[in-house]
Amino acid sequence: MNETLDRKLRHLPTSPGVYLFKDAAGEIIYIGKAKSLRSRVRGHFSADPAWSPKQEEMVRRIADVDTMVVGSEAEALLLESNLVKTHQPRFNIRLKDDKRFPYIKVTVGEAFPRVYVTRQVENDGARYFGPYTEVGAMRTALEVVKRAYTVRSCRYDLPSETPDRPCLDYHIGRCRAPCVGLQSAAEYRGMTEEILQVLGGDVSGVRQRVMDELAERVTNLDFERAATLRDTLVGLDSIERRQRALDVRGGDQDVVGFARDGDNASAVLLRIRGGKLLGRAVDHFTNLETEDEAAVLSAVATRFYLGRGEVGFEDLPREVLIPLEFEDQAALEELLNESSRRRLSIHVPQRGEKRRLVELASQNARHVLEERSVMDESVRARADDVVYELQEALELKVVPRLMVCFDISHTQGSELVGSAVVFENGEPKKSEYRRFRIRGDWRNRSPGRAQVEDGGTSRGGPIVLNDDFRSMEEVVGRYFRRRMEEGLPLPDLAVIDGGKGQLSSAAAALAAAGATDVALCALAKRDEEIFLRDRGDAVRLPRTHVGLRLLQRIRNEAHRFAVGYNRNLRGKRTLSSELAEIPGVGPKRQRALLTRFGSVRALRQASLEEVAAVPGFSQALGRRILEHLEEH
Repeated sequence: MNETLDRKLRHLPTSPGVYLFKDAAGEIIYIGKAKSLRSRVRGHFSADPAWSPKQEEMVRRIADVDTMVVGSEAEALLLESNLVKTHQPRFNIRLKDDKRFPYIKVTVGEAFPRVYVTRQVENDGARYFGPYTEVGAMRTALEVVKRAYTVRSCRYDLPSETPDRPCLDYHIGRCRAPCVGLQSAAEYRGMTEEILQVLGGDVSGVRQRVMDELAERVTNLDFERAATLRDTLVGLDSIERRQRALDVRGGDQDVVGFARDGDNASAVLLRIRGGKLLGRAVDHFTNLETEDEAAVLSAVATRFYLGRGEVGFEDLPREVLIPLEFEDQAALEELLNESSRRRLSIHVPQRGEKRRLVELASQNARHVLEERSVMDESVRARADDVVYELQEALELKVVPRLMVCFDISHTQGSELVGSAVVFENGEPKKSEYRRFRIRGDWRNRSPGRAQVEDGGTSRGGPIVLNDDFRSMEEVVGRYFRRRMEEGLPLPDLAVIDGGKGQLSSAAAALAAAGATDVALCALAKRDEEIFLRDRGDAVRLPRTHVGLRLLQRIRNEAHRFAVGYNRNLRGKRTLSSELAEIPGVGPKRQRALLTRFGSVRALRQASLEEVAAVPGFSQALGRRILEHLEEH
């Protein structure tokens, strides 16, 4: 023990608080709370034969300690929870991956509320449903909402902020475009009230309305809409079955259970309201090693009730059932009573129905733990999740369901081409891919040099007349002008392969085409920075962020498509120049061979019979061509 640490230990207060152990490098390695800081902290340095190797290693590394005094043990518990979540010390019990589970959020404070998935729970007046750890349950609820209601997915601040035209959701029937006045606020609000009922588990009224409309549609032979309504009924039945999965006598309860396997544990919280199971929350913990069951349960309960922010206090029950008592139980109960302003009790049931509920929660936790151990954690996120994550990360007004990415490719200034690849709901839509030969009317040709077309040469060799910025402006402008002339839906997000220069060129093209409401970003290869129009600083997403991976995927696809077109043109130019040297092979026969084989390599590998079978060719001419290619 160094002199500084020894002096601090001699002058510790007896008040409740939080202590932070640090190593020689100043890194926090453990955070704890105490009813009396003096006795608790000093206890760590009293050698105990029962210490585990983990505890011995931690004490060996301690070089300094900081303390924070608070007013009560309950306040110490809350502060410890927040600090552990922030710093993730090496020797604390911590969440496995510390991932937040998704909620369904309904922005009821807005004039035209939105319904979407979020992992950030805030005290912003919105209604949150969840957390969902059974992804199937969340998708069922969302799918019912999508089929039965045309709720908007954009981020416009309606009605003060409106676009010039409806987005893709309107054209595919997912929204009635309240953004441009095609749906009234009163009609939209009524729809929102029904959505809140469905997500809350009350589906009886909505089911009757759907059944009435289904009968009407069948009578009118509108079978397409009838099929959608039928699927909606199936989803409503699924939601109701989940509510009936557990029907107990009593009122509102939370039931906590957990299961552990060595260093790892899974915990489940069952939310019972009005005698029905409304849902469950699941968390995974690691770094447990020799921690006893009470310490694990303390971490579990603290995470469930203090790790989800103030919003978690809004829906607290009167009773929390747990499998065993733990050290911080009284402090947690006091804190929840103060936060919820109601009387709440935490206790361990010994027998009867309540004990059965605790056992059921623990069985759930065991199942989740076993399931997690055999599941592949690298399962790719579904497309809907990805585009919503990307919208949130880039703060886009509209969910980028339809994305287009542009890239430019050339070979030392020749075969200058561009590509536009389209992704819909995170997946390639190859029927919408487009490629462009850069016309280059903007090129500044050098005085006195030969004026040649793309791919041409002068006596000084290939003329390098490339300008990536102007090329990008030309391709983006041509693409969007064509879309608008043909009345086709515009993409929700345009992605540019490049940096700020390419982004500015693309923005100018969008403005000239009259498509200024299309979101625009550029992805720079070097540091994978994302540049947005009207935003000076770059957005840096973690390399593992699913939104960044989607941008990289569409960027790479645009690059592949552009390079492929460039190689195709280069191969044709090479083949044409090779064929021009062969007597008897004029421009017409060159075009025929280009159409049939496409490249020198393919023609070299062709048989004499294949060449002679091309219209206008004979065995003798075919043999002459193949011999020439072999010689050269």
